[in-house]
Amino acid sequence: MVTRTLEKLNKQQHNYLSGQMKKVSRSFALVVAQLEEELQDQLATAYLICRVVDNIEDTTQPFEWQQQRFSEFEALLQAPGMAESILGTWDKENWPGLTADERKLMGQQDGQTLWDIYGLMSESVRQTIQKWSLAMAQGMRQIEDPHSSPLLVVHQGIQVLASEKDYNQYCYFVAGTVGHMATDLAIRYYDLDDETAALLEQTCEACGRGLQKTNIVKDFARDVSRGISYIPDAWLGDVGYGPLLLRGAPRDWKEQVLANVFAELREATQYVLALPYEAIGYRMASLLCLFPAYQTLLQAAERQQKLFTNKHKVKISRSTMLRCMHEAKAFISNNDGILAYSQQAEARFAELFSPVNRSVYVAPSPEIDRQSRVI
Repeated sequence: MVTRTLEKLNKQQHNYLSGQMKKVSRSFALVVAQLEEELQDQLATAYLICRVVDNIEDTTQPFEWQQQRFSEFEALLQAPGMAESILGTWDKENWPGLTADERKLMGQQDGQTLWDIYGLMSESVRQTIQKWSLAMAQGMRQIEDPHSSPLLVVHQGIQVLASEKDYNQYCYFVAGTVGHMATDLAIRYYDLDDETAALLEQTCEACGRGLQKTNIVKDFARDVSRGISYIPDAWLGDVGYGPLLLRGAPRDWKEQVLANVFAELREATQYVLALPYEAIGYRMASLLCLFPAYQTLLQAAERQQKLFTNKHKVKISRSTMLRCMHEAKAFISNNDGILAYSQQAEARFAELFSPVNRSVYVAPSPEIDRQSRVI
């Protein structure tokens, strides 16, 4: 049963959300477009509000400046009618580190409509968005606070999450919260029973973490060039910090990094299997997250010799993405097919890291380790 409300947006508002989604994330815009229109508008609004949080965190402004913006963001969640005043203030601020489109979302030019739409949502939808975007914002505050966990260490100017716990906590803050928010909106929209809702709530964090960790593997070289690595220091130290220098890593270490992500996707597969067939839009959207993630990791495994080197490049092709869409449509009402897809991906991963595919690894200089410090 689908829950209908009085919050359905007009065409202009719907087009605004669609346009903004394409500006901030074309891949996730494709995912959201699979949803029924009302749920699509809710999740797009939620996602764009989360991007506001990301934008505050992504600026290169000082910690105290960011804390003030987070406080103003929290005020907007409570009272979206304050948008004109707060966004007017934000228009006068500098936002170094953001793209032109990201900057517009933080001001009245593009941001006012977002908060107007948020104010039109039903109280239950706003409460869901508020709960999880607030959790994300509080997590971002914690990340930026040098005295809080997750802690960051620095090696030759590159920030690195300190431990595996910090790695998982970071992925929860930036993506696990989104998994919870999307799940709560879907449970409400489709009016799912308590048993199904409980199953989804148990596995939704893994969906978010798995997608985030997939992106961390994919974007590793680019992130290092920006001065940050989300692969934890505890792991990097085991291989002499070679990946931070883009000198590669032992084969077994790469396998462990990717296997950690596969474990998250295994749980994410259980999440999709728990969705009832009647939730057709949300199932399709979920598969368009899951299948490309599997293919991205398999491509990383296929290119394992170049992983964490200056030739690190992991990005699935347009034809692979189209194949994922075709397979998602084929398996949308076939849980056995989805489970087989997951198992075949894991089997292929194991095959790619079998002993016959071993590569030579040269350890880097250990000097980088002596220059580490905690921030």
